[in-house]
Amino acid sequence: MQPMRILVTGGAGFIGSHLVDRLLAQEHTVSALDNLSTGRPENLSHLCSHAAFQLVQGDILDVGLVDRLVAEADMVYHLAAAVGVAHVVRDPLGGLRTNVRGTENVLEACARYRRPVLLASSSEVYGRSRRIPFREDGERILGPTTVTRWAYATAKAVDEHLALAYASQEGLRVSIVRYFNTYGPRLDPQGYGSVIARFVGQALRGEPLTVHGDGKQTRSFTYVDDTVSGTILAATKDEGAGEIFNIGSRRETSVRELAEQILVVTGSRSPIIFLPHEQVYGARFEDPPRRRPSVRKAARLLGFRARIPMEEGLRRTLEYFQ
Repeated sequence: MQPMRILVTGGAGFIGSHLVDRLLAQEHTVSALDNLSTGRPENLSHLCSHAAFQLVQGDILDVGLVDRLVAEADMVYHLAAAVGVAHVVRDPLGGLRTNVRGTENVLEACARYRRPVLLASSSEVYGRSRRIPFREDGERILGPTTVTRWAYATAKAVDEHLALAYASQEGLRVSIVRYFNTYGPRLDPQGYGSVIARFVGQALRGEPLTVHGDGKQTRSFTYVDDTVSGTILAATKDEGAGEIFNIGSRRETSVRELAEQILVVTGSRSPIIFLPHEQVYGARFEDPPRRRPSVRKAARLLGFRARIPMEEGLRRTLEYFQ
């Protein structure tokens, strides 16, 4: 692939900063747009003198700024979003504005300048569906609008509808990826809301590992290098145009099992304690019991497969935290 000028929104974030690293390694010129609400400058500090990189502190709600940066780019990876259940529950209005209005600003600019765009979505769009594994064309089941958690799932689904509408009506080259519980170095235990970051931090400090609920809920944890590989494949392969892909691991792990694995990896003697969801997030909170993707479509069309075993991924994550 020829070197390109690439815009990464949310480029100072956990996944975004790893994506920036990979794109620079491929000899692209990269601009990262981030308002630093959840992204962190230190995620990109090693690039401060890189001639092919710039960090632009700004917001995707700034129409003029988005327009200028998209115009200067050859393609766009749109990862900027209000992420994490805790953030959405605390500030649902801010999350909706960022995830819907901000995404439309990016898509509208991409359509105006005919720039291909990759939209990062989330496994949250499946809601509380019990059709396991989740297929990209499978049903979505959400709870009532009075439960704030579903605002994030709804917003990301609207993002996907907007992207597909721009593709069908404006001819915009769009690809969509749905992430499943990405983890790895640069996780922020205070800001991102990752259960792995929380457990590792607690274990290293000798604090109890706080499991929300009974710990039987399962997730498919995906190491960040695999997430970035799937993202680039979806954005660049012809087969990715106009399609939605689950990007995740086939392995399904309970939260309690995860806590036990982290105690082994860290050598910690911290106890595991269980907190009711309502004690952490308030009344009427809902937590889906299982999240596991079907990745057959991504494997068939993109050649994607998650390659980093969880044991290795946790070891690398621990090294970062230490």
